[in-house]
Amino acid sequence: MTTIRTKPRLSIEYCPKCNWLMRSAWMAQELLTTFAEDLGEVALIPSEIAGRFTIMVEDEILFDRKREGRFPEIKELKQLVRDKVCPEKSLGHSDKNKS
Repeated sequence: MTTIRTKPRLSIEYCPKCNWLMRSAWMAQELLTTFAEDLGEVALIPSEIAGRFTIMVEDEILFDRKREGRFPEIKELKQLVRDKVCPEKSLGHSDKNKS
């Protein structure tokens, strides 16, 4: 019997009261474009928690705006997702561990 490995799901949970839907959609588009072959889907999830903005792969939180006290730069976010879902993938000029 062979095991089929499904691609991980990335979720962006955002506070709709803070008008962060557009920011979430832009980040989702950037991540899906970069990781189209590595992610199963990118879901936008409205939160009932005020001020919430988290990025998760499956159930692991990669970024939490409340904990960090800021929004992530897209370059940083791509590196976090890459490190989780496909560490061997090159992000070109945005790789953090350049020689």
